[in-house]
Amino acid sequence: MTEDTAGAGRPLPIALLIPGQGAQHPRMAASLYGTVPTFTRTMDEAFELMGPRGPDVRAQWLAEEPSPEFDDVTVAQPLLYAVGYALGRTLVDRCGRPDALLGHSAGEMVAGALAGVFDFADGMRLMTGRLPALAATEPGGMLAVAASVRDVEPLLAEDVHLAAVNAPRQLLLAGAEEPLRRAMARLKAEGRTVRRVPARQAFHSPLVEEASARAGEGWTGVNLRPPAVRLYSAYEAAPLTPERACDPSFWTGQPARTVHFAGALDRLLEDGDHLLVETGPGQSLTMLARRHPRVAAGRSQVIAMSPDRRGGDGAERDAVRSATERVLTRR
Repeated sequence: MTEDTAGAGRPLPIALLIPGQGAQHPRMAASLYGTVPTFTRTMDEAFELMGPRGPDVRAQWLAEEPSPEFDDVTVAQPLLYAVGYALGRTLVDRCGRPDALLGHSAGEMVAGALAGVFDFADGMRLMTGRLPALAATEPGGMLAVAASVRDVEPLLAEDVHLAAVNAPRQLLLAGAEEPLRRAMARLKAEGRTVRRVPARQAFHSPLVEEASARAGEGWTGVNLRPPAVRLYSAYEAAPLTPERACDPSFWTGQPARTVHFAGALDRLLEDGDHLLVETGPGQSLTMLARRHPRVAAGRSQVIAMSPDRRGGDGAERDAVRSATERVLTRR
């Protein structure tokens, strides 16, 4: 648990940051299961909503050493949706509704559910409904690269794509397996820091566009409502208008669109200083937010509901308790 302490004591509006694909890790937040009532009820509901796949996904989540399938979209995404929403509901039940929400990648589905755009159950149904089509896309993945967009422009072509701009020099690239291997080798030869992201599909690239479109039929008839909380989109790098939030095509196209988390965070903090609370596994968004000029200057602060790395069960419970206390004191 970390917090920027400059400016401590100022009441700040609360904004939840919700991570997506790549943030998953074995037993993420599992020690809260059976010990935190809201979290436990939400996870049980999630596994029931998953249908026949629920028991297997639950077993993968609780395993000390899950199978390689754990990082596949069919397991990682429903778990991330469930864990992110369960942590968010835990905070809301204890501290009240946040003032803003910002999700990254699949985390935007969590933000949509927490903002009341659609019900948690509808979100899980839509999430699981699109998984077979996404899982059947060409094998590939994603690279995290410490570079600017201009630095990687020579690599961007028909087979390597800009998947996310997380910070001015923090990018994700996506592509099929062989082009991604070539890109990684070239980046390493240039002396750049690069690593594989735990993902087995080329999310946020044209490689999943057709699969996303096919899965879009599931949104027919879903009751979409204007956000009850200010909802910032990492795809739009701006707050969602009621009209956009209620447009099914906005949600169906997300797996194939570039994530502009850096731009969305800029807009959120330009609109006002906030206490940013990461509600998901790990602290990937906390690390990005801590480098933002407004956080570095102490105007906004950032905390997380999970430890920065997997530790003992006590570390997860301590992180939730500490985050809850800090939110309550900033109201």
